Amino acid sequence: MTYSSMETNLDQTFDPNRSSNYEEEFKWLKWVPLILELIILSIGMMNLLSATGVEDKSLGLWKNQAVSIALGTIITVILQIPHYSFLSRLAYLVYMGNMGLLLAVLAFGRSSLGAKRWISLGGFSLQPSELMKLSMVIFLAKYFENKNTTSGLRIRDLIVPTLFVIIPVAFIIVQPDLGTAMIIMLVYGSMLLFLRIQPRLLLILTIAAAVSLPVVYNYGLKPYQRQRITTFIDPMSDPKGAGYNSIQSMIAVGSGQLWGKGFKKGTQAHLNFLPEHHTDFIFSVFSEEWGFIGCSVLLLCYGLFLMSGLSVAYQSNDKFASLLAFGIISIFFWHVFVNMGMVMGMLPIVGVPLPFMSYGGSALLTAMSGVAILVNIANKKYMF
Repeated sequence: MTYSSMETNLDQTFDPNRSSNYEEEFKWLKWVPLILELIILSIGMMNLLSATGVEDKSLGLWKNQAVSIALGTIITVILQIPHYSFLSRLAYLVYMGNMGLLLAVLAFGRSSLGAKRWISLGGFSLQPSELMKLSMVIFLAKYFENKNTTSGLRIRDLIVPTLFVIIPVAFIIVQPDLGTAMIIMLVYGSMLLFLRIQPRLLLILTIAAAVSLPVVYNYGLKPYQRQRITTFIDPMSDPKGAGYNSIQSMIAVGSGQLWGKGFKKGTQAHLNFLPEHHTDFIFSVFSEEWGFIGCSVLLLCYGLFLMSGLSVAYQSNDKFASLLAFGIISIFFWHVFVNMGMVMGMLPIVGVPLPFMSYGGSALLTAMSGVAILVNIANKKYMF
């Protein structure tokens, strides 16, 4: 099936029997996202235990992650009960609720490491910017559900959705959380391409983005963010300052070689050379201990997970479900792409966690909720 034909099918009347020829062949794929989620979660918990094994607070971090997994499991079960169409009815309410949480962060949020991103709810720290990724996908799927995009999106078609994307992104940048803001914009762009954009508009947007980059660099980024880009180009220009994280991460990845140093035998994390090794740089820890072979297995798991999610989007029998599934899998793709590129020195350092691997309750709950929605779509696509 060609890309263009898939775009066109989004605006045709969806036939419940459209994918009946593939139903038996791909029946096993209904549960593959959830199965792969459990596999990667298991790898992630093992890796987190190793990454924090020498820290005094390591047991607390491991227990906190286990609690988040338990809560995510409950959410997964709950999200299997209703039909996924309830998200279409609640889409705008979910968006407004998340916007309220972002405003709450600005009003009385908790600060950490110079960023104000969290609000405390009964002893649990919630990061609304993480939830906004999923909320935005639900909103966009609902907005474009009844829009005819067969001939391609035009400029006037993008004014309203772009506005509703830019507003929360601006709040998130203020926190500051450039990584999350970037992911939301990348997911938005991916969904627009999935819907189809007129070639002329795509050219205009590309030129506009290229022209705006110097402006954003000089006036939209904070000094430390500009320095990250500079040290990405040449980490050795400031090896003990802005380039330190990138250099230590690349050392950790490279020192794993073919088979790795073994479980709990990585030196970069255990000797505290590698900062934030339980969150943004968790893949560096895994690479050092399990080497190229271990990383290949993990990448295979992520690749199969992304393919199974795309299969759900392809087989969905209504436009909302197809857009929703594609948007969710786009979140995972960009997280994996940016995080791994960052820790290997191929992209600038930004705060983007690796799904199911990095420590963080809000990110984990968002990821598990996304998988739960994918499984719901896969299992209830013929139920109305």
